[in-house]
Amino acid sequence: MRGPGLFFIIPIVDTLSRYVDQRVRVHSVSAESTLTRDTVPVNVDAIVFWLVWNAEKSILEVENFVEAINMSAQTALRESIGRHELAQMVTEREMMGRELQRILDEKTNPWGITVQSVEIRDVRIPQTLEDAMSQRAQAERESQARVILGDAEVQVSEKFAEASRVYNDNPGALHLRGMNMLYEAIREKGAMVLVPSSAIETMGLGGTLATAAIARQQ
Repeated sequence: MRGPGLFFIIPIVDTLSRYVDQRVRVHSVSAESTLTRDTVPVNVDAIVFWLVWNAEKSILEVENFVEAINMSAQTALRESIGRHELAQMVTEREMMGRELQRILDEKTNPWGITVQSVEIRDVRIPQTLEDAMSQRAQAERESQARVILGDAEVQVSEKFAEASRVYNDNPGALHLRGMNMLYEAIREKGAMVLVPSSAIETMGLGGTLATAAIARQQ
């Protein structure tokens, strides 16, 4: 084991064996149509960062360490997918990557190789399932909107009930409110308001309506 740099060999007597690159390497691994814990088929792409820290072990302990890393990473990725649900894989990618890194590092350390990190790059699900999940999310949002609207109606009805009690105890306030409503209705051009005669007699609005009509004509 000569290590990095230049070295000399004696022809015929010495032979040059494989060389080992000890820089950080990047491998892309994927798992297609793998079932999650909640039986959802997913396609997952991941990136593995690893390096050889002991060249002698990487040559003597395993026949082809590059292929061994690749196969181990794919196997560990499939096993990890089977232990997690779809929601966890989508929201907790970093946790899943750390788990894969720990599993791979324990397996490859005796080979003189260490796995620095594993990053989950993409999690894809079938288009039909994606559409179904989208429809479910939309239905949940509509349900929440209906609940909020119902709560608003309850609050409005409570306010109306409170206002009715105030108007019942104070007829003058009710008359002022009616006059204000009529003013808001007739102040726009071309507006026409039909008021039942019973309401006019009850609220005493005959004079008010006559005054408003005269003011509008002027």
